[in-house]
Order: sequence, then structure tokens, then C-alpha cells
Amino acid sequence: MLNVALPKGRLGEKVYAMFEAAGYECPSIKENNRKLIFENAEKGVRYFWVKPSDVSIYVERGAADIGVAGKDILLEYSPDVYELLDLNLGKCRMAVAAPKNFYDDGDRTLRVATKFCSIASDYYAGLGRDIDIIKLNGSIEIAPILGLSDVIVDIVETGTTLKENDLEVVSVILPISARLIANKSSFKFNSESIEKIMRSIKEQVDKK
Repeated sequence: MLNVALPKGRLGEKVYAMFEAAGYECPSIKENNRKLIFENAEKGVRYFWVKPSDVSIYVERGAADIGVAGKDILLEYSPDVYELLDLNLGKCRMAVAAPKNFYDDGDRTLRVATKFCSIASDYYAGLGRDIDIIKLNGSIEIAPILGLSDVIVDIVETGTTLKENDLEVVSVILPISARLIANKSSFKFNSESIEKIMRSIKEQVDKK
């Protein structure tokens, strides 16, 4: 039985649809219930819903053979997994945003509010910029407004939330999308099954 970790929410539903189109359907997953684990013994596949940021942990530790995680999570936490395929789903940007008319004069340490501390640190280290990381877990947009930080590093989709809080993107760090990942040991011992799924999903991605 191949264990597949799916991220809860709209992204996970789109990902499941790709697995379904690849011939790995599991009808019970569409039933209106609170179950988290679903399996189709005939197809040899078991799906389970987990919090998006936890998918890579389940895969890295072998509770799941494969799963789907955002590139942001893979860069931030560097899980020891194989990144197999860009699914071209959940596309957004990791960006630096600041209040309108903000000017970084470079003379003092830049205060950066973010929940992506590793990504922010790596980005500014590449620029040779001295920063003070302020780790927050939510409502990051209000940090510059209240004077807690100068800028924020966060995921930007439409930019609507930034505009509503009088912030704007000042630089894009990198594009983000959902990636198919695999447990290294599982890939070694179940490479045929995993590669079969991967090829079918890649065909769907290529047609988009």
C-alpha cells in the first residue's frame, strides 16, 4: 500500500484530482465526513489529509511514501526528501514587502518580520545586508504598521492583503508552487510504483 500525504484544503483537492486522473482514485475521499485516512486496496493506495506545513515531516519520517508540499516549506525546513516534480499548482511568490515610500538606506540593521526565517536569512545574506529577524506566526502585515519591523518577508498571492494594509512588494525572492516529494527509502524500494504515478501526473502538468 502506497501512503500519500495530501495537504488539507483547496490545493489538496486539486492534487487528489490529479492522482484520480492518473488512475489512483479513492471514492470514499469525496464523502462528506471527518475521516482523515482513505484507502483503495484494489489500487494499492492510501491517502491521508494533513496540515500543509506537516506534509514534508510525514514524508521525511516515512509515515508517507509520497506527498505534496509547497516549495516554501521545502526551502524553509530543508527536509531530507526527494523533490520529484513541480505540479504547477498553488503558484505564488515569496516576497519582501514594505510600507509605501519605504527607503532602506542601509546604514542600520534592517528589521524583518517573517515566519520564513531561513528563507529571509539566506536572501539577505546573499545581499550582504545585516538584518534582525523577528519571527511571527500570523498577521505579519501589521508588523511594519505598528513599528515592530521595517519590512516583512511573506508569501504573496494576489497582493490584496498588502494593499489593504498600505504595503507593497519591494522585491520578489522566488516563485513558489506545489512539489511532489518522496521519502528517500520508499523511493528506493518502491521506485517502480512511485515513478509510474509521477509519469502520469507529469503528463497532466505538461498539458496545462
